[in-house]
Amino acid sequence: MSSARRRVLTAALVIFGGMSLGGCVTKEYVNEQVAAVSDRVTALEARVNEASAAAQAANSAAQAAGAQAQTANQRLDQLTSRVDALEQRMASRAPRN
Repeated sequence: MSSARRRVLTAALVIFGGMSLGGCVTKEYVNEQVAAVSDRVTALEARVNEASAAAQAANSAAQAAGAQAQTANQRLDQLTSRVDALEQRMASRAPRN
């Protein structure tokens, strides 16, 4: 075998060996990586659920406050009309000089 052929064969074997080793991944490595990502996803899901619950509670509180404000406004409107009526009665009973 000639020297040039040996070099080409050696280079081909080195390239082939490098490519085959670079692409190999063990199941254990993949499982470790997937487990790490899965743990992060689980933690994020928990945080999202907590944030969602807090947002729902805040929304409920805001709706309750809105209902109370509406009730207070209705009551104020009723009282305003009564005060206006009383003011008119007082003005009509003003002392005559």
